[in-house]
Amino acid sequence: MVALRPQASFASSPAVPASRFVAADVGGTNARIALVESDGERIEILDYRRYPCGQYPSLTAILSDFTGRQLDAGQPRTAFERMAIASAGVVLDGEVINSNLPWRISLQDLRDTLDLRELHVINDFAAAAHGTQRLDPADSRLLTPGVTLAEAGPALVVGPGTGLGAAVCIPHRHGTVVLPTEAGMTAFAPGTDREVEILRWMQRHGSRHVSTEQLVSGPGLVNLYQALCELECTRPLLRAPAAISEAARVGDPTSLEAVRTFCALLGSVIGDLAVVSGARVVHVAGGIVPQLVDFIPHSDFHARLVDKGAMRAVLERVPVRLIENERLGALGAASWYLQQEQDRIEQDPIKQDMATHGQASAY
Repeated sequence: MVALRPQASFASSPAVPASRFVAADVGGTNARIALVESDGERIEILDYRRYPCGQYPSLTAILSDFTGRQLDAGQPRTAFERMAIASAGVVLDGEVINSNLPWRISLQDLRDTLDLRELHVINDFAAAAHGTQRLDPADSRLLTPGVTLAEAGPALVVGPGTGLGAAVCIPHRHGTVVLPTEAGMTAFAPGTDREVEILRWMQRHGSRHVSTEQLVSGPGLVNLYQALCELECTRPLLRAPAAISEAARVGDPTSLEAVRTFCALLGSVIGDLAVVSGARVVHVAGGIVPQLVDFIPHSDFHARLVDKGAMRAVLERVPVRLIENERLGALGAASWYLQQEQDRIEQDPIKQDMATHGQASAY
């Protein structure tokens, strides 16, 4: 478990009563847990901790540890009765099932063990999409030099981490509708002869369907490296994305080709998703990309992104930004929860009156 210093508060629009609750971002590698407070105008992260998922037997154990530490520090018990959890996967028979997690998430176990009054689960990239709307410009860096201003329209959030996630923010009246996707499960589309060879290698070592996230993700970088080693008749020595990116930095030719191929594929995928969604800005959410960001300007990332035939002129005007705030998922889960609270208050005159007079309401 890694404890990180609290972060400054973030601007918020919902006018809900002041309250504290837990927001969590559960990824295949780490679970990021935050104790947050909102006064109806801002979201403030009071405490934030990162837990390696593989070192704990369940999400319940992680949240129990976080809650226990906060209670020992003097936080009120009521701050831990409501939780909003962002996670990839699907909810089936009371469990969140995600092949990238080391365990299933039992919602009943969480409710019973932690004595929860409210428990909400949101798609991880839907949460990220909500979170992008609350970030400062300093929380991201531009990946498309010269393309800075975004036109009005949908925003795409995409991130290759343990898998490949994506969501679309669609402007709607006075707010935003967030559409989660399963973009990582789409079929991988090679764009060069070399990538066709990689696709055939993947099919020989798996099934005919090769998903995009099998090559555009952290494990995907490892797959690329192993495929290229076999194609070059060399023995693969590296087993982790960080080792491959480090080897690429010191000039290992196979690692360097793997990293550059990854960057090109990421650009191609972003271009495809931007075309499908009509996105006018793209946010790349963490994952493995921060390890590779120095390679992007020297790769075919942007060339492949805009190489979409008649859509080139449109994509050349779409800025792409890398989010560098690792609290994005937890912040987004909190933002989503507060939006739900605001919707419920607006639909109930009694709750609306309680909110106006600063009284908390129970659900």
